[in-house]
Amino acid sequence: MFMRRRRPLARAAMVGGVGYAGYRAGQNREASSQREYDEQARIEALEAQGAASAPPAGGGTDSFEALRQLADLHKEGVLTDAEFEVQKQKILQGV
Repeated sequence: MFMRRRRPLARAAMVGGVGYAGYRAGQNREASSQREYDEQARIEALEAQGAASAPPAGGGTDSFEALRQLADLHKEGVLTDAEFEVQKQKILQGV
């Protein structure tokens, strides 16, 4: 008689354990998706911040005009070769 009573208790413990494991797995998935959402939001904020402070990728028309004026000064002899190279690098780097 003792064995009959023990099996239902073991079965109940097994069912409860499986239910708890399923509950925890669901909680972990929710926490994981929330972490992914937060991480994606941080990445987008950093990209937006970087895009706002970065110089234009193509150099823009202002850089092109500055390089053209610099080349004209170099051709006229106002700038030496070394000065021309230094100023050109500053313009290309967006300084």
